Amino acid sequence: QVQLVESGGGSVQAGGSLRLSCAASEYTYSSSCMGWFRQAAGKEREGVAAIDSDGATSYADFVKGRFTISKDNAKNTLYLLMNSLKPEDTAMYYCAAGGPFGLVLDLAEFDYWGQGTQVTVSR
Repeated sequence: QVQLVESGGGSVQAGGSLRLSCAASEYTYSSSCMGWFRQAAGKEREGVAAIDSDGATSYADFVKGRFTISKDNAKNTLYLLMNSLKPEDTAMYYCAAGGPFGLVLDLAEFDYWGQGTQVTVSR
């Protein structure tokens, strides 16, 4: 059964931190690559970070140095630690699972999606 459930979103002031979690079914977690995407109101969904089965990671330029993607294999859980948050980081954040080319952060490489968790950063 395919299942991705995000949590950890909320409201925070600029400069603050949040950690998102994504609990995955074992089948979904075994995917080659898992990632985080976001979609702000009125904008297209964009890739934020991804991690493959070997632990290699990739990040969008706009989060490099601020966000860290990681996973806990024992818990089938994906994380996104977000530091130094900015108002422009406000968006719905989605967890996704996909194939071996997911590190390129292309939506087309991801087959399964969670329902999303809202992150709001105020000035």
